[in-house]
Amino acid sequence: MFVVLLVMAPPSQELEPPANPGRFRPQKYGLGIKELWQVDPALHNPGLVQHSFGWPLDSRTGGGSFLYHIEDNQVFVGFVVHLNYTNPTLSPFDEFQRFKTHPMIRDVFAGGKRLSYGARALTEGGWQSVPKLTFPGGALVGCSAGFMNVPRIKGSHNAILSGVQAADALALALSEGRAHDELSSYEAGWRGSEIGRDLRKVRNVKPLWSKFGTWIGVPLGGADMWLNDLFGFSLFGTQKHGKPDYATLKRIEQVTPIVYPKPDGVLTFDRLSSVFLSNTNHEEDQPIHLRLGDPSIPVGKNLPDFGEPARLYCPAGVYEIAYSDEVKKTDPRFVINAQNCVHCKTCDIKDPAQNITWCTPEGGGGPNYPNM
Repeated sequence: MFVVLLVMAPPSQELEPPANPGRFRPQKYGLGIKELWQVDPALHNPGLVQHSFGWPLDSRTGGGSFLYHIEDNQVFVGFVVHLNYTNPTLSPFDEFQRFKTHPMIRDVFAGGKRLSYGARALTEGGWQSVPKLTFPGGALVGCSAGFMNVPRIKGSHNAILSGVQAADALALALSEGRAHDELSSYEAGWRGSEIGRDLRKVRNVKPLWSKFGTWIGVPLGGADMWLNDLFGFSLFGTQKHGKPDYATLKRIEQVTPIVYPKPDGVLTFDRLSSVFLSNTNHEEDQPIHLRLGDPSIPVGKNLPDFGEPARLYCPAGVYEIAYSDEVKKTDPRFVINAQNCVHCKTCDIKDPAQNITWCTPEGGGGPNYPNM
């Protein structure tokens, strides 16, 4: 029999390249953070969709926002930060909180109430980064296969199409009496399918954004996308993504530390109050599902080199550096608050030493998002 796996491929694992290794590049990721708000009916505009990119990020850091007015006077608001950012003091969570203070956004939430909070990593590599999709007895489909179209901010269409293609390949295999081998027609056919045609047209948008920054890279990517869409060719060929996301951080002494304002508890919030709204829960006596390859690395290497970025890139306050004397900063210890984890998997992606492995926790614990 065959099993189709709807799971995230381990981001730190070096996956086998496809038949044409020239196309294979490291997978790229973004961290998406999202809140659900109940807003004043007078400020609610059902069906309104707003997207932005840029602020509050600097021009060398990719990312953008979404804001959707849905039913019952509710609003989804969120922010995505591309995980190839270079400043180890950047906090995606705090960038999102800061985004909500923009004059064009903040008034939507006046008198409103935050209902829920969540975060997850997004696969953004696209055409160049789709891994080998099949293995004996199974296949990767949907977002786990990396079929998201980043510039068009959509992925459900390709997730559904990949499920259809995998099912067709599965039906063919069963009709031929096969079992436990690979769905070769699915692996061989996706690039020539509607999925491949969709992703190929936008393949250079993210690499150009990463290489040239927001002000130059985004216009170049947009022009390239439309050349591909209208005429079927690109002036840039197929751009490489470059380094994997965990290898992009600069050392702490090479950057200007980012200082974020304290949350006001009305429009902007801290991590722990946010985690509370995610309804995440893990049994206290279960083995920690966030595993360190070498327990000495966080304090011995990541702290002096990068200021231990795990305490900042994690949107749930899972990781922290504790000191025996907080004033003198003596005897630092790396603390893992695994109970807080909202299963975004950013730590497995962004840890510069690739020392953290996110594992499936026991008992089905984790976030329980209402209406998210």
